[in-house]
Amino acid sequence: MEFWLDSLTPGMQAVVTRIGCPEVLARRLADFGLVEGTKVSCRYRSPGGGVFALELRGAVLAIRKSDLRQIAARRLS
Repeated sequence: MEFWLDSLTPGMQAVVTRIGCPEVLARRLADFGLVEGTKVSCRYRSPGGGVFALELRGAVLAIRKSDLRQIAARRLS
């Protein structure tokens, strides 16, 4: 079952299934290694929920909630 990455909570892991953001943002995310099939783990969510820290490919990437709302994933058990 797919969900949007903005619903991740710290400790959750997922695999990106679809990136539906504008091409410019999709290219920038790809530069950081966030593409379809990438395993991500939520490390931190700001108190207001506007910024997330995701661990992927051995790095931690801070991403805005509005950008994560355009990326679909499936949860890892």
